[in-house]
Amino acid sequence: MVSAEVLSEKKKLKELEQIVLNRPEKTRVFAISNQKGGVGKTSTAVNLAAALATKGMNVLVIDSDPQGNASTALGIQHGSDVPSVYDVLIDEVPLSDVIEPCPDVEKLWCAPANINLAGAEIELVSMVARENRLRGAIQEYEQWRQDKGLERLDYIFIDCPPSLGLLTVNAFVAAQEVLIPIQCEYYALEGLSQLLKNIQMIQKHLNADLVLSTILLTMYDGRTNLASQVADEVRVHFPNEVLDAVIPRSVRISEAPSYQQTVISYDVSSTGSRAYIEAAIEIAKRK
Repeated sequence: MVSAEVLSEKKKLKELEQIVLNRPEKTRVFAISNQKGGVGKTSTAVNLAAALATKGMNVLVIDSDPQGNASTALGIQHGSDVPSVYDVLIDEVPLSDVIEPCPDVEKLWCAPANINLAGAEIELVSMVARENRLRGAIQEYEQWRQDKGLERLDYIFIDCPPSLGLLTVNAFVAAQEVLIPIQCEYYALEGLSQLLKNIQMIQKHLNADLVLSTILLTMYDGRTNLASQVADEVRVHFPNEVLDAVIPRSVRISEAPSYQQTVISYDVSSTGSRAYIEAAIEIAKRK
């Protein structure tokens, strides 16, 4: 039975590998946000990015979380002496000066975060156009790529910190789409109403183009009734936004960052890897 399951997984993976994705008409910018910690934000950012890059897309991950976990997972140096998103937001250093290529995945780049970013929330308060600094930096970087004759980016994923402060506001102002990972556990929807209010406030005052386009169910354990109940409840509340693809609880997803890799690079044949590839394909086909 085990060998039959393995063969089935390999067949599914092969089918996914053969799917060809079209490039979006313009760069799609996602803010990946949920003020609850431990729901899979960073795993979602780096693994969706890696999955799309392996499909030939040009993808940038902007690590906007002072913990720098997305930078770690992509194998990017992010010590306190490394130029980072902090320098971009506070000192207006061009993104092109801080972005590094991911060593394991072609067409994937990362703007790293380091611990300096922890102080950015306070420093941004007194700054002019404090909510628009990341958006301006992204626009300048896109112009820089064009001037250099480089292909435009297809996807930008901004990994937000687990809070609704100015770093997250900057991400919402810079993005067109919000992607919310929701953990399939008790209290999954708690606090979501505040996040939705913040999105509405950004839409009203700072970025009318922002939409909540995608909700991804994470840490799904099919052996429990609770997981399926939570999944059903989220689908009732957000029938159009929730992806069909569901991210399972996976040892491989948890292990991969300790090897400074995404699960796509670490073990492409794992169920976690396949789930993220399915989610990435679904996102790409939605627009």
